[in-house]
Amino acid sequence: MSQPTLPAESVRANQGETAIKRVLLLKPRGFCAGVVRAIDIVQIALDTFGAPIYVRKEIVHNSYVVNDLAQKGAIFVNELDEVPEGARVIYSAHGVSPAVRDGARQRHLKVIDATCPLVTKVHLEAVKFAKQGYSLVLVGHRDHEEIQGTQGEAPDVTQVVSTVKEVEELVVEDPEKVAYLTQTTLSLDEARYMIEALKKRFPQIVGPHAQDICYATENRQSAVKNVAHEADLVLVVG
Repeated sequence: MSQPTLPAESVRANQGETAIKRVLLLKPRGFCAGVVRAIDIVQIALDTFGAPIYVRKEIVHNSYVVNDLAQKGAIFVNELDEVPEGARVIYSAHGVSPAVRDGARQRHLKVIDATCPLVTKVHLEAVKFAKQGYSLVLVGHRDHEEIQGTQGEAPDVTQVVSTVKEVEELVVEDPEKVAYLTQTTLSLDEARYMIEALKKRFPQIVGPHAQDICYATENRQSAVKNVAHEADLVLVVG
């Protein structure tokens, strides 16, 4: 991967000192395409249908964006039972489980799905492996909305692991028929260690044709790795 472009801004030190401090702005930075898409969906829904528009969970984990949309008429809720029957609701970029979709149908909600397409890809992989009779191991953080949604696609055959120790403690129906998937926003190093542990524990394990960690996550982590050694301090805004 090529080195990221690093534009630099020079600012004078405090009290008129001559020393110069450089601020390196990494590229890429900012929201990924899936998050921008989700934010745009909420804005377009507000412009088209008017307030209120209900949004299940935060559309993105950014208080500035959430507060701005709330001021425009978006109402953020944790669960669908907080949404009036028949109202319009948007699913966040992190995705939802089939149980949530069923709940929306039962309440006759008008659904707009802002799930990131890369998250949808992982959901479809989970369905495929479950139909093929695999025990499914989902690598990620079990309290994260994305993991909860993916696990909901095949809850009876899916286990979530967050540490190598949890991999070592896994119990599956058939050790020779195990598949794994990962959360799209994991650390690349963290995912690699976990996948290595899974392959050591289950030599016949299978995974997705292409890695689940999204390209935006990978590019931003690579940019930090390439530049961190040049900086005295790295600030991650998020």
